[in-house]
Amino acid sequence: MCETVRRTKRAARQASRRGVTVRHLVKFLHTMGAIGLMGAMASLLVLISFLPDPSALAEYARMRAAMGGIAQWVFLPSMALTLIGGLLALAVNRAYQDAGWALVKLATGIIIFEWGFVAVVGPMQNEALLAARALAGEFDPAGLAKTLSAERNSLWVMLAVASANVVLGVWRPRFVWLKSAATIRE
Repeated sequence: MCETVRRTKRAARQASRRGVTVRHLVKFLHTMGAIGLMGAMASLLVLISFLPDPSALAEYARMRAAMGGIAQWVFLPSMALTLIGGLLALAVNRAYQDAGWALVKLATGIIIFEWGFVAVVGPMQNEALLAARALAGEFDPAGLAKTLSAERNSLWVMLAVASANVVLGVWRPRFVWLKSAATIRE
């Protein structure tokens, strides 16, 4: 065998190993993001259940500040890491591009990403700011805790959808209707 062929084969093996490494890295990042995202949602649900009445303004403001911090520093980066990791996993693994379960995960992941801003991060940060303003005497405490049930319900729904995404990723069901639609288009 000539030297050029050996070099080409060696380069192909190295590229193959790098591909596996990239796939594993992307899968790891996606999984770590999902762990952080679901952990942040669970933490926020626990804090909501222990949230004092707004009449105990100092304690309420402290809890809301903690919830705003979790939303900004744990929930948001984990959500971004999960979505980016999932998109990169689709890009580097051809098998995922034709898998119905991966496309369903993509759709629900984008919904979680958008809903995360609207239903979690925005309201939590806003309520933390309002509680701090109320503590400083700049806002009426009667206007606090108006979105609490919506926040709780949104977190439960998002946690259920995220759990469904985990189920899809672990069991990878075959969606026959997606394959039927693909063959009809051809």
